[in-house]
Amino acid sequence: MGRYDDIIGLEHPTSAKRPRMSAMERAAQFSPFAALTGYEEIISETGRLTNARPELDEEQLGRLNTEINKLQERLASKPALKGSRFVPDKHKEGGCLLPFEGRLRNIDRARSELILTDGTAIPLCDICTLQCEE
Repeated sequence: MGRYDDIIGLEHPTSAKRPRMSAMERAAQFSPFAALTGYEEIISETGRLTNARPELDEEQLGRLNTEINKLQERLASKPALKGSRFVPDKHKEGGCLLPFEGRLRNIDRARSELILTDGTAIPLCDICTLQCEE
């Protein structure tokens, strides 16, 4: 006589309090789960590329100084300008070059920033190219 011969023919017990689960609900209990939450985001962040801050030579720095001096002289007329700036990445070393353009409201020498009429503040140390449009 086998170990379970006495119960093998009995009907499967059902709960009077809870309804029977469907096959789909039972299968969901055993479906895979994300044991490492945030892992995919970490992997994609690690794979994201950034650029190194460009090093400007003496000639480029001289041109930037000349343009800033021109802008200082024309400050009252709110001259139009455009250029590119380095934006440091918040999460990794490096960053990216982004273009900017607008009208100059002020040059804040204390904070070393160009202030545009739309309120954007651009640190002078982040400017890579600069052109006065007028």
